[in-house]
Amino acid sequence: MWDTLLIAFALMLVIEGMLPFLLPAMWREAFKKLTVAGDNQIRFIGLTSMLAGLLLLYFVK
Repeated sequence: MWDTLLIAFALMLVIEGMLPFLLPAMWREAFKKLTVAGDNQIRFIGLTSMLAGLLLLYFVK
């Protein structure tokens, strides 16, 4: 189980690193917008992201 968890974590790091590497200006603008967003907006983005991940896992399995 730990192997799978570490693989998933490694893939997350690779995917999250792609945008700042390929499009740093776009990433910076998105990050600036997040810094001025309210807590509820950030929580909604996080919840939406988690639900999308769960749905993707459901369909893959």
